[in-house]
Amino acid sequence: MSESDMNTTDVLVIGGGTGGYSTALRAASLGLRVVLAERELIGGTCLHRGCIPSKAMLHAAELVDGISEARERWGVKATVDSLDWPALVATRDGIVARNHQGVVGNLQTARVRVVQGSARLTGPRTVRIEGAGEFTARRGIVLATGSRPRLLPGLTAAGRRVVTSDDALFAAELPASVLVLGGGAIGVEYASFHRSMGAEVTLVEAAERLLPLEDEDVGRHLARGLKKRGIAVRTGSTLTGTELLPDGIRATVRTPKGEEVAIEAERLLVAVGRVPVTDGLGLEAAGLSTDGRGFVPPADWSRLETAVPGIHVVGDLLPPPSLGLAHASFAEGLLVAETLAGIPTRPVDYATVPRVTYSSPQTASVGLTEAQARARGLEIKVNTMPLTATAKGMVHGQGGMVKVIAAADGAGGEATGAVLGVHLVGPHVSEMIAESQLIVAWDAEPADVAQHIHAHPTLSEAVGETFLTLAGRGLHQH
Repeated sequence: MSESDMNTTDVLVIGGGTGGYSTALRAASLGLRVVLAERELIGGTCLHRGCIPSKAMLHAAELVDGISEARERWGVKATVDSLDWPALVATRDGIVARNHQGVVGNLQTARVRVVQGSARLTGPRTVRIEGAGEFTARRGIVLATGSRPRLLPGLTAAGRRVVTSDDALFAAELPASVLVLGGGAIGVEYASFHRSMGAEVTLVEAAERLLPLEDEDVGRHLARGLKKRGIAVRTGSTLTGTELLPDGIRATVRTPKGEEVAIEAERLLVAVGRVPVTDGLGLEAAGLSTDGRGFVPPADWSRLETAVPGIHVVGDLLPPPSLGLAHASFAEGLLVAETLAGIPTRPVDYATVPRVTYSSPQTASVGLTEAQARARGLEIKVNTMPLTATAKGMVHGQGGMVKVIAAADGAGGEATGAVLGVHLVGPHVSEMIAESQLIVAWDAEPADVAQHIHAHPTLSEAVGETFLTLAGRGLHQH
């Protein structure tokens, strides 16, 4: 086979993170010849610096919290004598390594050709991969280069004292105190983890509440749970200055009242969002450009195809309504692969993508918030139930809630329309959101859901009881 034949493929994917490798695997399963270019490790940020290692560490944090709860609440005289940080890191890295090997093995089995090296567009159908030459894609090119942490102007990472979310879990030791800047999902998770590990934690968010894109009640219940754990939560506050100290950092924060407050900590963890990675991608050579925020917008959302026919985008390069979530990028990869294979597809329904924060307490949501529903002028019926109204919620003792927003008819205001949104706060709610995703995606009505029996005693029966009440059949709510 000539070099020209070797470097001609059906689909060329740039980036081997969740969006990129899912595209490659699905395209290969449909009989397409696929080349996947990745300059670092297959799996991307999610597998190596984000989702998987962070959730492994949060599980360890949950174990530590459980020991404390056993002693203080249940009379089990257990203590944490010490934390073997290298052992914890080894377990985390082992989980990441096994997942990495699994993905690499799946690509090999699917006969996806993985080429190591930086890739850049040289035309609408051509890509040059460092060290491997120029490739031609007959059917299309998929951009899946992901994102990196955003830093505020004038703020740079400074060793162990100022770190981003990409680096926070990979320090040689845990800090005794940490200031987390950013109250979105990433910042909240890192604040929760460090508090579980014994650090003094201050969490600063510029918006008026934590998780500002979520329902107002979610942010309120989450803040209550974090404060109960001893985390200092400062919302409506902004960073105005930093000073590096020999053993840490001093930050100046402006409060909602306009006061300047100095906060000292061993570490400043910056979690103020992420920005798309397009450096060196050669967009101009293919006739593409980013929007004002750095995203590569699709011209056709139903195919995730750019203004240049045959070039598609998945993952963190997509602007809203894409959510920058790993599980959304899997769906985007499937969509693009099937589009390139010429088979019928359905657009990704971003309104029904679940959103989860893996802190303690956890949050999980799908669909519209109450404010969004009212802003659209919809007639709605809202029901909220505390998790502690159930026996299992009392057992766990973390508080939390179930909140359901449903369309109401115009007459009596009963919730006879479709369920528009479900919002959960509490222990293990990340494992409870799948049911609600199906409810919202299938336009189910509360009466439909009320027919189904939830096991007792479980946390999930709070979801069932909330729907029973909306359907006028509630036993424990009125």
